This record gives sequence, C-alpha cells and structure tokens, in this order.
Amino acid sequence: MTAGSTERKIDRMIHLLAKNATVVVPGPKIASQIGVSHSAVGLWVKKLRDLGVEIKGHHGTGYQLLKIPDILVPGLVRPELGECTIGHNIIHHFRTESTNTAALDLVQKGAEHGTVVVAEEQTAGRGRLGRTWYSEKSSGIYVSVILRPPFSPTAAPILTLMAGVATQNALSAATGLSVDIRWPNDLLVNGKKVAGILTEMNAELGRLHAVVLGIGINVNHSEMPAELKQTATSLRIESQRPWSRVQIIIALLKELERYYLLLLEKGNSAIAERWAAASTYANGKRIRILTTEAESLATTAGLDPSGALRVRYDDEREEVLVAGEVVEVK
Repeated sequence: MTAGSTERKIDRMIHLLAKNATVVVPGPKIASQIGVSHSAVGLWVKKLRDLGVEIKGHHGTGYQLLKIPDILVPGLVRPELGECTIGHNIIHHFRTESTNTAALDLVQKGAEHGTVVVAEEQTAGRGRLGRTWYSEKSSGIYVSVILRPPFSPTAAPILTLMAGVATQNALSAATGLSVDIRWPNDLLVNGKKVAGILTEMNAELGRLHAVVLGIGINVNHSEMPAELKQTATSLRIESQRPWSRVQIIIALLKELERYYLLLLEKGNSAIAERWAAASTYANGKRIRILTTEAESLATTAGLDPSGALRVRYDDEREEVLVAGEVVEVK
C-alpha cells in the first residue's frame, strides 16, 4: 500500500464480484473472504456505485455485479498480463494529484522496474512544457510506468518514442481507428490529440536510475473543454461509441513490454524504424517548429537513431531537432 492508493480489500471485492458476476454474493461471504466487517462492505458498495459501478443489492441476501466495471484496479488488469514484467505491480488511485508525481515518489523509495501507477482521476495532471493534462474522472487512462533501463540519461528520447509506438499500436488494435504519432510524444486521431506522453527521469551525471513514462489517453470523454476542442479529442468522440478502458490499458501494458524488450534486444534503430513507419510526421511533413525563442518552418526528413527529428529548412539547411514542439502546416 502507498499513501492515497486504493485499499487492496476494495480491489479484492471487485475481483470477487466480477468472478461471480452472474450470481448474488452474500454480504457475509464478501466480508469473510476479504477480511472486513459487513458494514464496511456496504460502505464500499456505495463508493463503487458513486463511481458508476452497477451493483445491485438484494435485501437480506447480498450483492450482484450487473456488468464488469470499467475501473482500472489491479484485480481486473493484472491477471490479463501473463508473464509481463511491466504491470507485475499495479498501484491504483481513485484520485491523485498526478500519476507521474506518485511514480517518482515510488522511485525514490526503490520501486521495482515495471511498477505501474494508475488513477481514475488526476487533480494536477502534467503534460510537456509545463502544461496541465485534462483528466476527467473515470473517462481517461492516466498511467505512469517505472522503468529501470540499463542506459545513460541520453536514452530519454528513444524511450519516449518507444512509448509512442507502443501506445499507437495498442490504440489502433483495440479500436480500429487510424492513430498517427506526432514527434515527439503526441498521438492523434483525425489530426487532433487523443493521447500524450510525459517522460521524466531520476538520474545523475552519466547514470540513469529510473525513467517514468507518463501516458494520458482520452478514452470516453463525450466532449472536450471549450479551450481544447480545436486541438484535442477522445476515442469515443471520434468513433461515436464508448470503449473499455480496462481492455485498452491491458493492450497498452502488453505493447510497452513488447517494445521495451525489442529496444533492449535490437537497439535504438529498431524503435526508430517502427516509429517512422507508424507516423506521417517522419518524412516529408511540412511543419512549424515552436521553441521558447522562435518559430520556423521546415520539412521533416527522418529520425536520427537517438530519436531526434531531422528537419530541412527552406534554405536547404538541415538540423537535428532534440527539443521543441512541431505542428503541421496545413
């Protein structure tokens, strides 16, 4: 257990009800199997109902789960991951400031490689360049993955691209939507942002202790705030149907495992090649480059093996872009 994380007995209760979804489970049985009082079961049922979990109470007999809930608790996610190292330990929060903040705190406490922090809601979600991440309650996936790779701090860009390819594959496979990747860390559907990645490190000179990959995915938002409607969207808005967040996070963690192992085995070039194949931004895309100092126009010209973006300016000058933001020129 970590501060603010979901009581594991609640997780076990959800798992118990899910395993017996077609029957009424007596309250005393729930209480005895998870080790709490009968009154605590009633309080937790109320909390879960407040989160949209459909639990029917049968007076004098017990409780019945009407449908498998779309809550990202370990009991519903971890059993589907098989032998994956990523996700072997999942820490769930109903509400937290930021999953990246929670994960970085766990890194300081020695959390193992593959530890995952996930939340139903963030009160201070972070994006790149100091931006906030809109984290609507129980609508998106807000997850941070702790990696302890045998790399130097210079590996951060390729790890971001690795996470981008894994997320793109997971979302495309789970929904059938066409998902694009915009360098370095945005996932787009129909030109609007549906997911983003924030990579943060715990490192010292020449030594990388841990990387936290923060991934935010807009899944079942029925609409975006007015200030985001022109640039952001959700899987539900684009497909006109809701999606299982549980199934999407399972696909995401499996893809992260697959691509992390590919990076270890084949090196940066394998990730760069797959990223370039998955992104319309890799080659020949007319872009505007935004930095803190200036804006400039260029055309993309492939990826550097490190994960940096090669660009060609109108005067034929070429540059390797390691920081900044790019947007398509339409």
